[in-house]
Amino acid sequence: MLLTGLMLLSCSPRALHEAQRVVAEADSMRAEGRMYDDSVHLAQAYERLGSWQWCYADDYAHACYHYGRLLREKDNPVAAMECFINASHAPTRDYHILGRVYSNMGEIAHLAGEYQLSYDMFEHSADMFLHAKDSIAYYYALNDMAFELAEQGKKKESLFLLNRIDYSDTILSSLTNLTKAEMYKRNEQYDSAIYCSYALCKNWEHQKTGFLIRAQSYSFLGNKDSAVFYANKVHAISSDLYTMNGALYILTQDDDSKCKEDIRQTSADRSDIHKLIEMQQGKLSQAVQLLEQDLARKPDWRGYALAFVIVISVVASVVSIRIRKKRKQQMNEQVSFLADQQADTIIESIKKHIDVSNLEDTLHWKDYNAMKSEADLYMGGIVSKLEAYHLNEVEIRFCVLTVLNFSQKQIADTIHYSYPSGIKTLKKRTADKLSTTPPNLRDFLLHMLPKT
Repeated sequence: MLLTGLMLLSCSPRALHEAQRVVAEADSMRAEGRMYDDSVHLAQAYERLGSWQWCYADDYAHACYHYGRLLREKDNPVAAMECFINASHAPTRDYHILGRVYSNMGEIAHLAGEYQLSYDMFEHSADMFLHAKDSIAYYYALNDMAFELAEQGKKKESLFLLNRIDYSDTILSSLTNLTKAEMYKRNEQYDSAIYCSYALCKNWEHQKTGFLIRAQSYSFLGNKDSAVFYANKVHAISSDLYTMNGALYILTQDDDSKCKEDIRQTSADRSDIHKLIEMQQGKLSQAVQLLEQDLARKPDWRGYALAFVIVISVVASVVSIRIRKKRKQQMNEQVSFLADQQADTIIESIKKHIDVSNLEDTLHWKDYNAMKSEADLYMGGIVSKLEAYHLNEVEIRFCVLTVLNFSQKQIADTIHYSYPSGIKTLKKRTADKLSTTPPNLRDFLLHMLPKT
């Protein structure tokens, strides 16, 4: 009885109202570029809203995000990752907060050196911001994806994403130059890396990384004086372990002006930083392990589904099954003509105008609006028809390549999605929006083409 009473008290309307107030204040501060740093009140809001997430899904997702960000700042990436994972499972349709959640997951994976996993998280983040119709945040996510590709040495793919970004935002422009500088450094094009690092804005966070890239590039070019000059700049302004470690390495290797005592001090500083990095990497590895386990685990309800939610779900499922059955019957009637060879004839006719080996020239692939015009012209208005189903640009490009009979691997290479997991998810999502199934997706799309 006492336990029941305590539970009711903790979930009282007053307690929930206080939790919502804390979340609203954290949202307001975040909009101003500040962080809500009262860990006690955030932890309480996180716990209280967690018990009622099905009723206050958006508030709970926001609480997860804010508390996770605060835990990251307090150097607790494991607990932060738990918060972000919980936010990703929250029954919310606030795509903007989900975009921020996936972005933070990507940043933790990046710091742990898991660049492909980080790319996948930033890809999810970009999808969320696209749903939220937040173009600036979407471009930031694209830049993050490009940076992860640069870290993997994938220059061509990284440049493709960077070319899709609108550079009207000053900080975003600086970040893309930082991505290019890192990309050129990874590809041993040190002069280009130095040039891009000079294009960074005077933002402190960007500048210290730019100085380090210059120092490393000059060191590789054999220009020790310049390398030491910029390494000293990093040493003077940075408190970040990774940039400090890079600067101290250059000072140890290239600074010939140091006396023996200075060299010993620099080596000792670097040794101390190495120990701190090893400790931090251990925490980051645990956080990434949590994320990987969550991605591998089948979704479950974890006991939070309330009785009325179950009833609504059952009713919605019955209605959905009937609608899908009806649409499937209609689709089967509509695509019956594909049993013969008409589809091949149609595709051959399209390929007379569209060279599948050179989409850039014949379909203006990188320019969505130009691509839409060409595809509509030669493919019976297919893009306009797909837009009516509320497909986003990535899903529409996937459909066009599917109609042109690209393999799943070719599609992944063309739209820069992870293969095969990312493409499988994209295909399933697209088929769901079109009220069909993945195996029947191409037949459904072919029916949108003119029959003659």
